[in-house]
Amino acid sequence: MIMEQRLTDEERLTLRTGAFGAVFLVSNADPGMFGMVRESFAASSAFGAASGPVKEALTTGPLPELPTDSALEIESVALPALERAVRILAARSPGEVATYRTVVLDAAGRVARAHRGVAPEETAMIERIRAALDRPE
Repeated sequence: MIMEQRLTDEERLTLRTGAFGAVFLVSNADPGMFGMVRESFAASSAFGAASGPVKEALTTGPLPELPTDSALEIESVALPALERAVRILAARSPGEVATYRTVVLDAAGRVARAHRGVAPEETAMIERIRAALDRPE
């Protein structure tokens, strides 16, 4: 029987960095000032709907520090954080891997749909996020 282990503060920050980075990437794929407010509410509701250790990691603690200069810089932080988050959960709380993947993809999808429908750039970014989440554990 596999037992869940409590996540450290650093591990929870990694989960937050990946998840918040993912929604930031989708939001920036089709930028717009008015859409940002709707998108942030959409992501927050997806994170709040999570449960267990994933919800705790995504809704408590400090916000992650993400670069803001370019999409490539954000990507260079967010996508590896998603991969690390999946590895952390696989090692510490294997039953939560699917929950994390689902929550992050749900948040990304909600952000994409929050303003003017889903743009092709947003769809492409969601596929990159999905690929990072699906890398072998």
